[in-house]
Amino acid sequence: MNRLERIDAFVNLGQFLEQFKTIDASTSNHPLNEQFYTEFENLIENAYIENAWFTPAHVRNSIEGICSFLDREKLKEWTKQYHIADQSTDKRVAVIMAGNIPMVGFHDMLSVLISGHHFIGKLSSKDNRLLDFVSKLLGEINSEFKSLISFKNEQLKGKQDFDAIIATGSNNSARYFEAYFSKYPHIIRRNRNSVAILTGDESQEEIHKLGQDVFQYFGLGCRNVSKLYVPENYDITKILDIWQDYVPSLDHNKYLNNHDYQRSLYLMNAVKHLDNGFLLLKEDAAMTSPIAVLHYEHYRDINQVKNLLKENSEHIQCIVSKIGENTIPFGKAQQPNLNDYADNVDTMDFLSRLNS
Repeated sequence: MNRLERIDAFVNLGQFLEQFKTIDASTSNHPLNEQFYTEFENLIENAYIENAWFTPAHVRNSIEGICSFLDREKLKEWTKQYHIADQSTDKRVAVIMAGNIPMVGFHDMLSVLISGHHFIGKLSSKDNRLLDFVSKLLGEINSEFKSLISFKNEQLKGKQDFDAIIATGSNNSARYFEAYFSKYPHIIRRNRNSVAILTGDESQEEIHKLGQDVFQYFGLGCRNVSKLYVPENYDITKILDIWQDYVPSLDHNKYLNNHDYQRSLYLMNAVKHLDNGFLLLKEDAAMTSPIAVLHYEHYRDINQVKNLLKENSEHIQCIVSKIGENTIPFGKAQQPNLNDYADNVDTMDFLSRLNS
């Protein structure tokens, strides 16, 4: 396949996935429907059986985000920025994937294949069926993908298995990855969090949209906001009132258990906090907060906050705010563009250099 054929294949994939991005999405006459439509619909609706966090709504949210990538003009403009191979290469790129949100590794899979390399995926045990199914779809769209995509369950053993590697995991697993894979071309990703900066001038609509950045995927993604910076004397309680639309989070048993557990800890230890029944707000300097908890911190000088975040940039995935450079609008944290790379490491540049 050449570059344009690879783009065509992913556009075709996007046309199939469009039918699943919402519960009431229109059904098309896609050629894959007869063989795969019902099976994929059942997979979406039952993904929670193997991973309780993967509700049908959140799987569809992920599909909607993937569909936003798979636009022909977007893919052309994205790939034109790099010196990628026109024909398929002989480079094998292993990708160790996270499993915190549905199909979180799709962007890496897309990047490797659109670059013309062989993709070797090591799926997380928490998300080991959705991307495998997507690979089958790609193989039906263009049979060359059948020889370009493979998955491994066993441990990757170095040069005999791959030429380069992309690994995503916790800070602990990243230390292992660094030790084991440092001699190969690699990208190693660690834990990151996202934060929001409020000025006090936000509208009620903007605060409501911020709730999407907090609650989508139950806050499990690195792009979910886990910490707020608010001005001195800011009335933090109004946030809890505006976010009442997100009370259905409590309908999820694991989220409810986390909320009740954290609340019990705070009450037993006399930790000051706010609780609207489904979210706990705690004043805390830490950027990482537990599930069902959102940290916040008051500031006097906005420039001090900006400097603090700059100093800690290696721990931050994105910043949600209406001010500042390189910030994301409220409600858009979980809607990255093709060139919004994880950990701010340009994956496509890394992949394009493998042939040099």
